[in-house]
Amino acid sequence: MSATPPAPPAHPVSVVGIGADGWSGLSGGARDALREAEVLIGGVRQLDLLPPECAGVRVGWPSPLRPGVPRLLAEHRERRIAVLASGDPMFYGIGRALAEELGPESLHVLPHPSSVSYACARLGWPLEDTEVVTLVGRPAARLAVSLYEGRRLLVLSADASTPATVAALLTAHGFGPSRMRVLEQLGSEAEAYVVGVAESWAHEPGARLNVIAIDCRASQDALRLGAVPGLPDEAYEHDGQLTKRHIRAATLGALAPAPGELLWDVGGGSGSIAIEWMRTHVSCRAVSVERDPVRAERITRNAERLGVPGLRVVTGPAPSSLSELSELDVPDAVFIGGGLTAPGLLDACWEALRPGGRLVANTVTLESEALLGEWYRTYGGELTRLAVAHAVPVGGFTGWRQAMPVTQWSVSKPSAATAASAPAPVPSPGDRT
Repeated sequence: MSATPPAPPAHPVSVVGIGADGWSGLSGGARDALREAEVLIGGVRQLDLLPPECAGVRVGWPSPLRPGVPRLLAEHRERRIAVLASGDPMFYGIGRALAEELGPESLHVLPHPSSVSYACARLGWPLEDTEVVTLVGRPAARLAVSLYEGRRLLVLSADASTPATVAALLTAHGFGPSRMRVLEQLGSEAEAYVVGVAESWAHEPGARLNVIAIDCRASQDALRLGAVPGLPDEAYEHDGQLTKRHIRAATLGALAPAPGELLWDVGGGSGSIAIEWMRTHVSCRAVSVERDPVRAERITRNAERLGVPGLRVVTGPAPSSLSELSELDVPDAVFIGGGLTAPGLLDACWEALRPGGRLVANTVTLESEALLGEWYRTYGGELTRLAVAHAVPVGGFTGWRQAMPVTQWSVSKPSAATAASAPAPVPSPGDRT
């Protein structure tokens, strides 16, 4: 979104969805809007679909697109503008950018059936039961978070090479038996499709405009990943610095992720808390702070493999690495998995957290436990001891092996009005004389 909202256009901007069938597939209202426009904005392929009777000046999108949108609209704001979009402009289309720049009241949106609607119609799949993943301008790794046995997925391709990329990803994640159908040029006379299985995909690249339909099937030896926090420990590459499965599930429960929220994971280790925070919803965001560069690289690999390549990894010590983060965005939740006794760490995290946000800290040492006890007495919340034991062989019998107990403090930061009357923060041991 631009820094200062542009002046509203003199006329509503018509945003016309157009399909691969071009002019012949448009409604009467969409055709009228394009005929009356003094300026026609769109991609070269879309503009070439219009007949000569659309006499407006034809303007291609700038590159990069988003930064150039405000300038382009301001340049023609006194004229009647029609913008061409692929299919439904409000479904992963330019309609979103225009609504954010101009406000929805300045738009007249005329949607066309999207490629997803066409694909579901051809496949006989209920649209409401079909998950859609776009790889247009996004890394293919994000598809991994949607892979579950029996799920039906529609993937919006970036180009003709995407089907082969998707087949390789499915195979690498244990979903090689999945059936793939690539539907090309949907809605046009050139409509076609190819069928195959991911692990044996050998089709040459076809049309650039394609949608991939996937019937997810896992191989027998695929590691099963659930839809809730608490993934198997073996899902992660780690050097022992890993919040174990049962403690991780309890920690994510205390952090309580919600769509669109931002987490700071301080002392990332293997990145498991941040990764599973982001896996709860596609719009969840996270930053993992890890001082060890080897571990930081490992976090990045884990995030990519587990379907959340958007995880931001900051390499450096806390709390010094947190100052630049607080200038960018305020966290909704903070998890501290290591380094609690570092001077000023808890203070910096508490200060950065938004009012109403949640802070959760785990520790296994007596020194950090004492510090959490002091903060608990000052700010309240919940102080919990988490203990897990696993059954192991004892000679010819079976007994319990106790893991190190974890002390967890979870608390919600009070509102500004409540905070004004609260006691001053408790200093860390390293701050004391």
